[in-house]
Amino acid sequence: MSTAHRGRMPASWEVDLSDDYEWIPLRLAPEVTRISASIRLSIEAEYRGWELTRVRLYTDGSRRVLLRRKKSRIYNPTVDQPGQ
Repeated sequence: MSTAHRGRMPASWEVDLSDDYEWIPLRLAPEVTRISASIRLSIEAEYRGWELTRVRLYTDGSRRVLLRRKKSRIYNPTVDQPGQ
């Protein structure tokens, strides 16, 4: 997402963050159209497992987006191999 920037979350969004998920706040520039933003976020969902949690539209046309996905287990070869 070339015109998306990682940034700070609005303070009200930080209240509900669960430790079971990874969170990523993005800022979409005003020149990103709604359709373009929708397509980009769909790609993130399809190929990287992110889901849209919140969107905030500002008067200048920019958007703040919060994505989340379940935390994945870290592979540990001593635990994950059967028979050991």
